[in-house]
Amino acid sequence: MHPHWVQAMQSEINALKINKTWTEVDLPLGKKAISSKWVFKIKLKADGSLERYKARLVIRGNNQKEGIDYTETFSHMVKMTTIRTIIALAAVGSGLFISLI
Repeated sequence: MHPHWVQAMQSEINALKINKTWTEVDLPLGKKAISSKWVFKIKLKADGSLERYKARLVIRGNNQKEGIDYTETFSHMVKMTTIRTIIALAAVGSGLFISLI
């Protein structure tokens, strides 16, 4: 594997560790680990020149079964639509007019 991809993979692993994305634990008896895979992408600048090599470690969660492998899902991501809605409601409540694109 080319060194720039190895470095991109190491950067992803370091980011996952810094953000405390997971905790390493022993696998319970009778359970199988979920497989993962690397997804590689070349990121380009607006002018088409190379920005960086990006590697993302993804879990193959399509094999999981609700109630067996997991009981709930949760995402920390806030969508821009939600933020715009809250700002619009605040503006309407305060009598201001704000145009949100």
